[in-house]
Amino acid sequence: MIDISNEIEDDYYVIKINGDVDASSSIFLDEAIEEAVNQGNKKIMVDCENLHYISSAGLGVFMSRIQEFELNNINLVIFGLNDKVKNVFQILGLDQLIQIAESRTQAKELINEL
Repeated sequence: MIDISNEIEDDYYVIKINGDVDASSSIFLDEAIEEAVNQGNKKIMVDCENLHYISSAGLGVFMSRIQEFELNNINLVIFGLNDKVKNVFQILGLDQLIQIAESRTQAKELINEL
């Protein structure tokens, strides 16, 4: 079960993930990112404080958009990963391709440096 919501906070578009991102729910994550991009947002933060699990399909959503973000000058920062999920990002080397922050405050700092 997954619940994805979004909010605008100052200049930041925040996507909040609650639950698990697996093969069947990764489409909802992709749609949320697509909506943020289509609205012209350049500072996107993904709140993963309530993300419990992410499958390879969920990771693929982020990987498939890396080039698009670079071409369109979109800054994306993921924050609030639990240790288990963060470890998956690190094992696959995604922490080298996607900015990951510990907290919302750190995410804002990182996104403004990009």
